[in-house]
Amino acid sequence: MDVSFNWLAIALAAVSSFVIGGLWYSVLFARPWQRTAGVTDEQLKTGVARVFGGSLILAIVMAISLAAFIGSNGVGFGLFAGFATGLTFVAAAFGVNYLFERRSPVLFAINGSYNVVSFTVMGAIIGALQ
Repeated sequence: MDVSFNWLAIALAAVSSFVIGGLWYSVLFARPWQRTAGVTDEQLKTGVARVFGGSLILAIVMAISLAAFIGSNGVGFGLFAGFATGLTFVAAAFGVNYLFERRSPVLFAINGSYNVVSFTVMGAIIGALQ
């Protein structure tokens, strides 16, 4: 199998998850997310470099994996692959964990839908540029 990567597409896809996450967990759902996750304002102020650095590395890993799967199949397939990955792999896996952990359906909806949107956008970017 011959896999080639467009590193600009991967970088843009990884950054897009930060932009979406910034909007998702601040402007759109900050308070409900904090309340259901049990995260305080004080906790959000600690370990910021570790959280953002680790998140960037993991976003790059996700984008590389998604790029390998999408290949050069175009934006339409990229959209589908990103959406399917976000919904059926990530959000569904969260759902299983959240059920066993007895976590809030609100937290599942916030975190799961973030991943569906984020992976869909990442897939579109990669599909358009690869």
